[in-house]
Amino acid sequence: MILLVALLMSLCGVLNEAAVQSTGMERIEKCDTRCSQGLQCKSKPHYWFPPPCQSPPEGLNSSSVFHNVSLSPVMRCEGRQKCSLHLRVSVVLRLAESIHSLSICTVTAGMMGGCRLLSFPRASRQRLVGQQVEVENDCFDISPGQEVQVTLKTVPSYCSVAWTSTYRAPECSNGDLRSHIPECITGRLWYDMNPERKELAVRVSDMLEDKDYHLRLCHKDFICIGTGAKTLIKKEEPVKNATLRYSRPLPCLCIEGWSAMMDAPRVQVCPFKDRLEELWFGVTFDPMEETLSWEPACPVAAVIVLCQKGEDGVCVDLPHASQTVGRGKITFAKVDPHPQLCMKFTAGSQSWTRCPFADGGFQAWEVGVTKREGHQEVVMLSRISSTFSVGVCVKSGGSVVCEPTDTHTVYVEKYKSVGLNLTRELCKPNSCLQAKRLDVEYAVTIIHCHQQCEVEDDARTSGPGIVTNRVEEASAADWEVTCVIVPAAACLSAVIIVTLALHFMLTVYQRRKRKGLGGHHTSEKQTDPARVTVDCVVPALQTFPALHRQNSIPDPPQYGNYEKANLLSD
Repeated sequence: MILLVALLMSLCGVLNEAAVQSTGMERIEKCDTRCSQGLQCKSKPHYWFPPPCQSPPEGLNSSSVFHNVSLSPVMRCEGRQKCSLHLRVSVVLRLAESIHSLSICTVTAGMMGGCRLLSFPRASRQRLVGQQVEVENDCFDISPGQEVQVTLKTVPSYCSVAWTSTYRAPECSNGDLRSHIPECITGRLWYDMNPERKELAVRVSDMLEDKDYHLRLCHKDFICIGTGAKTLIKKEEPVKNATLRYSRPLPCLCIEGWSAMMDAPRVQVCPFKDRLEELWFGVTFDPMEETLSWEPACPVAAVIVLCQKGEDGVCVDLPHASQTVGRGKITFAKVDPHPQLCMKFTAGSQSWTRCPFADGGFQAWEVGVTKREGHQEVVMLSRISSTFSVGVCVKSGGSVVCEPTDTHTVYVEKYKSVGLNLTRELCKPNSCLQAKRLDVEYAVTIIHCHQQCEVEDDARTSGPGIVTNRVEEASAADWEVTCVIVPAAACLSAVIIVTLALHFMLTVYQRRKRKGLGGHHTSEKQTDPARVTVDCVVPALQTFPALHRQNSIPDPPQYGNYEKANLLSD
């Protein structure tokens, strides 16, 4: 049984080896010239510049002379990793009495051509005149991926009796070449990722046995640009391993390896090639110029568009806010840095959205409804001097689209607030507040829909319009008057109550004294009610300046980082 298993395993090994050889490139021990049986031929290098062609004999042309021409690569090896690539030229030739020899020439781009002359002895060729003979030569050295022009001519050279074709040699991507041709041997790279430590454990196999080996991390573009992480594996080391550290898992970050020799071929493996989401970072904003920019860390074909993100999470594209990127930097000029303004990145069928102002640190303006003196008022605040479009819009039939009905252009000075007398319009069914900055190229449209409204007096809501700071000053004056009258009335009431109480107590005291002293009156000093009144009024009047200094306008909302806010100031 054991012998049977061993026999089967041996047979499988033989079959596998035969399969490998059948799929691999043909090997030759040495280059040679071969002719069909009965035809003797000799091969030697030929002259570079042939003599002028002659007029061919009658009936002699290319189609009658050359048949079944084939070009194929073969490999000649002196060791497992010391093989060379050759071109084999085979042709079926119809011999004629006027044909003495066959010239085969090859020319490659940027190099001088080479020819070989295959001559037929007179006695040998005379026996085969008019018959077809097979001629083959495989002594033409070629390089992987090289384009070779092959020309066949007769000797003597007859005009229009020639055969020409172009042949492209196999690339180094061919497995047989990659394992046996030194100029194609790059080694094979294997890796394991450690995302927590941001490390790549790399192992090298099938490298050139007599050469050291370089490993590094690089960013792949037209060429692979090194990132600084590099190591050298010595040929004497039994284990060909190395650890490379990276900072970000970019899709163009690759492991590159090559043998330590001149013009060595290189191999790249890119572990993070599918991590496109890593590219959509690094968005920058210049608050002084109000420019939003982004530059890809890797070459990528993508479409970038500015959009407005709604409460439902859907980002709606802004009009005329789309750019296509490949390698260069893209810039959007005059951008309003609002938290709802986002950038949408689309590559192929995938999309990603990034909102660089989501934290509100750069927000330049805000509009909202505040309660002042018992009634609601729409107030707009801005950290920059700017122009806005503010108005009322209506949503109908559950639609998400808000159609504007009343719009005003409002100019807001830096660090000033502007009141908008739009409360009555906002209290109408399905009415919302709509605002947008006008002095920029790219801005979002903000919509506030308030569910609760307080009905105001006709005197305060005479009609829609803009209430400037003068309205705030008038409200402040009314508030100051109220602050004086109410405390004064309260103090006067207190004085009257205290006076009555003292008067009652004084009357009781005098009656008891008269009873105790027999009706005699004392000359002791009595408390003066007028004095009490003055002592109470003075503190009340002293509190008036403090009340007068109070601000009747509510403080503007905070915008987060004040240092960033200064960047947006004029």
